Amino acid sequence: MAAETTETTQGSSRLASKAPSGPIDTRWSRHRFEMKLVNPANRRKYKIIIVGTGLAGAAAAATLGEQGYNVAVFCYQDSPRRAHSIAAQGGINAAKNYQNDGDSIYRLFYDTVKGGDFRARESNVHRLAEVSVNIIDQCVAQGVPFAREYGGLLDNRSFGGAQVSRTFYARGQTGQQLLLGAYQALERQVEAGTVTQFTRHEMMELIVVDGIARGIVCRDLASGKVEAHMADVVILASGGYGNVFYLSTNAKGCNTTAAWRAHKKGALFANPCFTQIHPTCIPQAGDYQSKLTLMSESLRNDGRVWVPKNAEDCTKDPNSIPEEDRDYYLERLYPSFGNLVPRDIASRRAKDMCDEGRGVGPVVGDQRRGVYLDFRDAIKRLGKKKVEERYGNLFQMYERITGEDPYTVPMRMYPATHYTMGGLWVDYNLMSTIPGLFVAGEANFSDHGANRLGASALMQGLADGYFVLPFTIGNYLAQAKLAKADESHPEAKKALAEVDGRIKRFLGINGKRTPDSFHRELGHIIWDNCGMARNAEGLKKALKRIPEIRAEFYENVKIVGSGAELNQTLEKASRVADFLELGELMCFDALDRDESCGCHYRTEHTTEEGEAQRNDEQYMYVAAWEHTGDLGKPKLHKEELTFEFVKPSARSYK
Repeated sequence: MAAETTETTQGSSRLASKAPSGPIDTRWSRHRFEMKLVNPANRRKYKIIIVGTGLAGAAAAATLGEQGYNVAVFCYQDSPRRAHSIAAQGGINAAKNYQNDGDSIYRLFYDTVKGGDFRARESNVHRLAEVSVNIIDQCVAQGVPFAREYGGLLDNRSFGGAQVSRTFYARGQTGQQLLLGAYQALERQVEAGTVTQFTRHEMMELIVVDGIARGIVCRDLASGKVEAHMADVVILASGGYGNVFYLSTNAKGCNTTAAWRAHKKGALFANPCFTQIHPTCIPQAGDYQSKLTLMSESLRNDGRVWVPKNAEDCTKDPNSIPEEDRDYYLERLYPSFGNLVPRDIASRRAKDMCDEGRGVGPVVGDQRRGVYLDFRDAIKRLGKKKVEERYGNLFQMYERITGEDPYTVPMRMYPATHYTMGGLWVDYNLMSTIPGLFVAGEANFSDHGANRLGASALMQGLADGYFVLPFTIGNYLAQAKLAKADESHPEAKKALAEVDGRIKRFLGINGKRTPDSFHRELGHIIWDNCGMARNAEGLKKALKRIPEIRAEFYENVKIVGSGAELNQTLEKASRVADFLELGELMCFDALDRDESCGCHYRTEHTTEEGEAQRNDEQYMYVAAWEHTGDLGKPKLHKEELTFEFVKPSARSYK
């Protein structure tokens, strides 16, 4: 089906990565030196728009504001502190080697390329590993309360896909503490007058003038007013699109609208089928649940994952099942990494156990979907107090949601959608295929390949915001020849009219189904056919069904109220409309990539041991999709990947 509906272009000039050559450990420093600079006195003449106030957006706004640029930052929440980065739990990676256990910048680079199953750009990954060491110093200087050892040094713990301890953490609330640090830096610049903050404003459209990104159209979510904002540069730091699955660990408001609007204006969308399923989430409890809850990967440091060896034991009290009747399957299958295998592998093995009939917990759908994460041995070894010091708030959260005490009863876990490695395509400077449009954090595709290692999302967001964009934005502005363009420009008025037209269309449908009902139906289709396991038959089924759901949406969605007021149903409808288009592109991408790699697990391409089977000869590229105006006929461009330093090999964690 993909061959009939897509066009392929090899080596497209639009996909010049602009990555430097030469020794990998000097590429970023040399590239930084060769960039053009903007005189400090001239920076105040430039205006920069930033969409999103998570770690990437807040860090970029704070740093660019401090450099003297005129920054306007937008978020749909009532405060930048409510960005979804605050929900991250387990930690942030950095190659400090404080534990003296063999870590290095090169090892973090190697682990990340391997963890992504050799589908990421080497230059970007090495830069990420390099600046990781600076991130920790920056955050400590801001007062982020990282955990410390008895002697006062910063503590580290292990995460999946690594055999060293490189993850810095603040109990189970690392994202919250890091975001508060970035938020403080942001608000300091708001007070200084270099940053103007627009809360409760949702980006609805990108304004492109003469092929260059020059502004955005926003809807004031409190008043309903639609307004244009112009600038010299636009930065999207709007997060990922995991809520396309409806049930995910993302906050309910997380959406794809900013990135998708940019895509439809010409920004290529890269690797949309690369979506990460997190192995340790609280299992779904019912059909009408609105979201799922993440439990940090850090729990796998001390918790042991197991299921009963015998299916008849699955309904028993887990504490009554003797040791010899427990299958610690990750320790059995992957003795080198054990419970700390990467997320994609741990998720698939949990699914396998449940598919074999050895899942635990209540029946959901047609099977028991849960495995045990047990702290019995850790409590015996370390004592309850030490376990509480490391994971106490996570244990409290689990007990409040499930009503079970994880100190005395094993936690129940099942994989859930968590993070998206796909996103808008960017070059080494983090600029999209639309000049002047930069993309940071989870909204871009750049650093993780086909699978993200745990504790690397916070690292990438802060790296992009604090240490990459402040250089690459200046380099762009120093060379750009930008004509004057304000809110009265014809393209700004045209974009405003497009948004007004979409809102009027939604309000005029007056159907019978809620936006949530369409979203839930789409989520079922994507999860069943483009989730943990995919195959051609299921993907073709989804590609047939999604346009049908979308057609019904535009005939039968029900939106009460008007556009000139606070209207959350209208907000949801707008976001669901974009998910209905993105979901189709995800399936096109998954069908076209006829291999297994990382989280993209095509059941037709597996090893004898049930692991993902790559096809490097045909698919060692970034798949970047162009919107052609016909949702059923996206155009594929390829950025060929080369590996000079980490040679592709069988990805083994045994």
